Amino acid sequence: MPRMTCSRSISTYESSCICRCFNKIILEPAYIITVWLDWQGSVPHYICTHRFSSNLVGDNFKPHVFSAPEHVAIMAPISLTDIIAALPSEDSWGPPTSTETTLNGVPYAPYSKGDKLGRMADWTSEGKDGRDGRGGRQQYNRNYRDQQVYGAGTSSLFAVQLAEDESSFSVVSNTRDSTKTRFGRGGTFTRGRGQRGGRGDTRGGRGQFQRVGGRGGQQGYNNYDQRGGRGGARGGRRFGWKDYDKPQRNRDASVNIKPDWKMLEEIDFNRLAKLNLDTDDGEDIENYGFVYYYDRSYDKQPVKSAERKLNVVDRAAYNVTTSSDPVIQELAEKDEATIFATDSILSMLMCSPRSVYPWDIVIVRQGNKVFLDKRDNATLDMVTVNENAADAPMDASEGSKDAINQPSALAEEATYINHNFANQVMIENENQKVEMAHENPFYNPAEETEPAASKAYKYRRFDLSLNDEDPVHLIVRTEIDAVQKNAISGEDQFLTVKALNEFDHKAQGSGGALDWRTKLVSQRGAVVATEMKNNSCKLARWTVQSIMAKADVMKLGFVSRANPKTNDKHVILGVVGWKPRDFAQQMNLSLSNGWGIVRTIADMCLQREEGKYVLVKDPNKQILRLYEVPAGSFEDDGEGEIIEEVEETED
Repeated sequence: MPRMTCSRSISTYESSCICRCFNKIILEPAYIITVWLDWQGSVPHYICTHRFSSNLVGDNFKPHVFSAPEHVAIMAPISLTDIIAALPSEDSWGPPTSTETTLNGVPYAPYSKGDKLGRMADWTSEGKDGRDGRGGRQQYNRNYRDQQVYGAGTSSLFAVQLAEDESSFSVVSNTRDSTKTRFGRGGTFTRGRGQRGGRGDTRGGRGQFQRVGGRGGQQGYNNYDQRGGRGGARGGRRFGWKDYDKPQRNRDASVNIKPDWKMLEEIDFNRLAKLNLDTDDGEDIENYGFVYYYDRSYDKQPVKSAERKLNVVDRAAYNVTTSSDPVIQELAEKDEATIFATDSILSMLMCSPRSVYPWDIVIVRQGNKVFLDKRDNATLDMVTVNENAADAPMDASEGSKDAINQPSALAEEATYINHNFANQVMIENENQKVEMAHENPFYNPAEETEPAASKAYKYRRFDLSLNDEDPVHLIVRTEIDAVQKNAISGEDQFLTVKALNEFDHKAQGSGGALDWRTKLVSQRGAVVATEMKNNSCKLARWTVQSIMAKADVMKLGFVSRANPKTNDKHVILGVVGWKPRDFAQQMNLSLSNGWGIVRTIADMCLQREEGKYVLVKDPNKQILRLYEVPAGSFEDDGEGEIIEEVEETED
């Protein structure tokens, strides 16, 4: 019996049906494994071995014999192209289209306004199992759960990062700044009432200056979080530990920009960094006040079992703005210079490219003279903490739960520490002190109940002229804190005394600082280098002030909390002295760049009409803006609050 094996066996495409049509069994080629043609007499039969044994021949693969062509019909292979071509033309594949899912006839996927639009798909990212396929459920939940789903509002690796999302505009507020900022347990950190109006309106006077500091100091900042306060940063919470999608911090401006202010100039920090003006070392014009000798015992490393505590030393200190200084008023009347400022204001302007927090300077032009002033309770009066750190301290609006480690509370704590530290390290001996040519211009013994602090005011003049035909001079009021004998020559050396403070090296915002108690002696260089990185602007300002005052040594004290969880008790861990110009070289601080910035800002004001201007540092960008403001601006800001503070102090 002849037998022929059919070449038509397994098809290349999957089957979809096996059915009986009339009296014929239709077998799709995908189910035919082998076909034999068998001749039995004159009638050919097909012997088929197929896969659907459970339907046709039981559980086992068995051949079946069918007579052909009446009983068996084998379906010919059909291509995918023919199947698609046979589909109705009016139908389409995909989600159903309706008015709810179309926009102008185009289908779209609904999304929430809180979602950020990013990539449609990413074919290069790791799968949910990780690189090695062993990610597990925990890794899947952490990295891939609810990523960019509708309405979730979550961001991902590939979400669009808008650098100017919320910082490209400013909100105009008509609310008045709160000026209730205490310094110490009593007095306000500002000048007193009756000093407003500038050089022409008020001559000041020794009895008219409200001093800085006050009786005590612990309550001054310990309850700061209950009274509120300005400063700090605003923004969203932190997300991942990588911080790749953390939102930009949106800080508040240091002063409310009023609608009637007119913006005149906008200067980028990159332009300021290119300015350069060489000047001389300056000359002394007038000297006021006195200084005590510095206690050299603080230079020794304290014994761990007997650490020196930071004490509250009540001394009368002053922080008077430029136009209210009676000495500067006299020098301006004598036409001694064109530009007048204090070392605190001038150092902020000279170090502005290093600043991060917002600040503002009031500029008054009267005739051919320019006065650089500050507002009452201005932010540049406060000593910042870790302003330049990569992860600066967060405010309450950013999720900080520790009130004492917020930027505003840390700034007031640092200001309190500097005030008391400078008074504590002096040897107060009336027989051994260096007196200047004139008495303290702000201290009035008849009205003050506390002795004056060790402070000498040196009014120095610098030449900022570009040529001999157009002379431009600047007079700045500088401060000297103490004096010491040179160890070799025995001559007097003038000192400036400042203090760095440690709050908690493990807390957020510490900037990776080392533990001062264990590393200050063995790794002092690393500790100082970290402070240069985290407090670049603050240290640069102190260095500039020391150089302008022509101080021989700048003393830096290292003060830490006795307990990191409380900010009312501190200990002094050590004091280190540097020559100001050597310290500036280590910080890569350019004095010529600072003088170039001062001359540029002064020229902008001298080219305009007489009036009042405000130089504002943008709270979220590295930009300075110069505004023209009405003449009566800042005249009445917070006067009632200042009077209330003084009354509370007297009580």
